[in-house]
Amino acid sequence: MEAKKQVYRLQGLSCTNCAAQFERNVKEIETVVDAQINFGASKITVFGEATIEQLEKAGAFDGIKVIPVKQRAEEQQIPFWKKRTNITTAISALFVLLGYSAQFTAGENSVLSIGLFALSIMIGGYELFKAGILNLIRLRFDMKTLMTVAIIGAALIGEWGEGAVVVFLFALSEALERYSMDKARQSIRSLMDIAPKKAIIRKAGKEYEVDVEDIQIDDIMIIKPGQKIAMDGIVVKGQSSVNQAAITGESIPVHKQAGDEVFAGTLNEEGSLEVRVTKRVEDTTIAKIIHLVEEAQGERAPSQQFVDRFAKYYTPAIMLIALCLAVLPPLLWNGDWSEWIYRGLAVLVVGCPCALVISTPVAIVTAIGHAARKGVLIKGGIHLEETGRLKAIAFDKTGTLTKGTPEVTNMELIQKDIDEVELLGIAAAIERHSQHPLASAILREAERKAVDIEKWQAVDFCSITGKGAKANVNGNVYYIGSPALFAEFLTLPVHVQERISCLQAEGKTVMLLGTNKELLGLFVVADQIRESAKAVIQALHKLGIHKTIMLTGDNDKTATAIGNELKLSEVKADLLPQDKLTTIKKVREEFGSVAMVGDGVNDAPALAAATVGIAMGGAGTDAALETADIALMADDLTKLPYTIRLSRKTLRIIKENIAFALGLKMLALILIVPGWLTLWLAIFADMGATLIVIINSLRLMKVKE
Repeated sequence: MEAKKQVYRLQGLSCTNCAAQFERNVKEIETVVDAQINFGASKITVFGEATIEQLEKAGAFDGIKVIPVKQRAEEQQIPFWKKRTNITTAISALFVLLGYSAQFTAGENSVLSIGLFALSIMIGGYELFKAGILNLIRLRFDMKTLMTVAIIGAALIGEWGEGAVVVFLFALSEALERYSMDKARQSIRSLMDIAPKKAIIRKAGKEYEVDVEDIQIDDIMIIKPGQKIAMDGIVVKGQSSVNQAAITGESIPVHKQAGDEVFAGTLNEEGSLEVRVTKRVEDTTIAKIIHLVEEAQGERAPSQQFVDRFAKYYTPAIMLIALCLAVLPPLLWNGDWSEWIYRGLAVLVVGCPCALVISTPVAIVTAIGHAARKGVLIKGGIHLEETGRLKAIAFDKTGTLTKGTPEVTNMELIQKDIDEVELLGIAAAIERHSQHPLASAILREAERKAVDIEKWQAVDFCSITGKGAKANVNGNVYYIGSPALFAEFLTLPVHVQERISCLQAEGKTVMLLGTNKELLGLFVVADQIRESAKAVIQALHKLGIHKTIMLTGDNDKTATAIGNELKLSEVKADLLPQDKLTTIKKVREEFGSVAMVGDGVNDAPALAAATVGIAMGGAGTDAALETADIALMADDLTKLPYTIRLSRKTLRIIKENIAFALGLKMLALILIVPGWLTLWLAIFADMGATLIVIINSLRLMKVKE
């Protein structure tokens, strides 16, 4: 029987070390089978049975509050200086200063100075000692164990002042770590605050304000100008511009009218809308985004897995080195016990892995949260790192590099006794009876040019499969379709044949209109390239992407024409889904990794086989959110170079963080040889490394689109 799964949101979770400790404590509850903590999202998943009281008891050492994930809870935003731990840190600092003042006035080892330092150690290090001594009893060796041993050791050899400074600096380091993670998690908090908690619903002709949790599917929601939309739905009445920046990252408001989809958390600007609700509150696009971002931030990236494995052996190794340094020189070479114990304690302090442990998660959490606010959903640290290493990107054509809707680019008259309006009117009269995508292109063109197609009435419509259609329009039988259709009953003039060949070579589709005796004119139809596509491909090449390849089921002429215009590295046409899959595998073998950019619904095998599957238009399709590793929410190709820049910068910052964390420790350890490393210098080096790692990671919030 599968264990019951419960998810809780955590308040007051302060550091990675506390998160690991809390997870261990929860796992020790008898009725709990397993527990997984998500430090980035500040959540815990419990498999088995546990009450909130049991969970909060397990987290009492860090003052953790536990709230069921579905329960609405307003987190109290306490200013930095009003937090209890920060107040005790400030008081500890005050007693350190008073202690050093007493040394000058009453003497270095006076009862007053030792008493003030002892007070500083007890006030600032109470929580630290509580956890550290418990860890020592259980033979658990983490950073709090190291610090506890070091501070007790410093007191025993009479270094009260340095012990007090170590306590203060360690508490300050932890406060800065908490502050940085709060800043990084702010991205999720801001997403959670996007959608309103209440909405106006019309029932039986009356309007009621209700909680979003109580709204049912098919309820009619009233959205007034300037209000935020509370639920996903379809507009049934009214029209307005809706600012979708919060969901898709689009800066320009989108015009919405009856039949259009709207999303929770978007802002209705100037008109009134009536919207039929299509999803419950937990299934809205914004709810899914929040859930996926939180899950992504909890997923360990490869570099984080390395750090976690390294830290597991690193801490016991540091304790062993410190013990050897404290004991062997006095025993073997008659060294001074006090001096070598002091050096051993300094090794314990400098070996504290705070900066190393936080080096990866703070960067990953910041990057994924920042991307979500820009309309790019990255579903895990592993995908972020893989994107940063890309050298090849494959694109689907229709709907990705092109708009996906064919448009009439131009019309050409063959007979001079007919004008463009009549040519378009006859064509539209026939095509209004057809379901073919090319027919809709003709109708859109007629609407754009304000042609009154009611002047031309088509009867006896007949579709000619694969070739076109015919109908009787105002008493005459007209045909519209491919050149192959007209070649059956007409000899096409040489100049018309040449023109058709020329247009087809440019990747365009030609539709002829005429009777069974003469041609009247032709329509040139093409799937228009996205305005941003060329600039995006150029930007990718500048970023060092070696290969950009288009994969399409379209014919070779059309594909080649688009490929040449966009300056793609390679074009593969006439491909079936299995051919796309084979191509992706070959490119992956050649370059080690490849991304596939598609719509998240079609080309599923190719998206799955790629190192990174990137879906266009994630906001509109649940499939895109579910299947892709990365979703560009606004269907906006310009987000792709931004995503690659962000991923590369994240990779670079993680490497820098690890280098800073280990480099500063190596430097500090070298200072032990001449005896220059003091306890306060050791903790200062550790705090400096943590501070550098935090500030360096927060630089990711400055990555421009």
